[in-house]
Amino acid sequence: MAAPDQVFRWRDSVKIRYRDEEWELEGRRTVRQAIEEVGLSSETLLAVRGGKVVANEVMLKEDDEIRLLMVISGG
Repeated sequence: MAAPDQVFRWRDSVKIRYRDEEWELEGRRTVRQAIEEVGLSSETLLAVRGGKVVANEVMLKEDDEIRLLMVISGG
């Protein structure tokens, strides 16, 4: 049992993967903030969590694993 004066802090961290790179970020942020924090453009990438596309405005949760995919279009 922990001593009464000990404080336990849970680290909120998420993993971001793009191609062969991976980043682990701590703290709460949106998908857009996470993408931009690692130096990428949120306008040219899609975020995928658990096989589903996630909007840039979504707040990431502790232990999220996000895969980034390049948006490609043609015409």
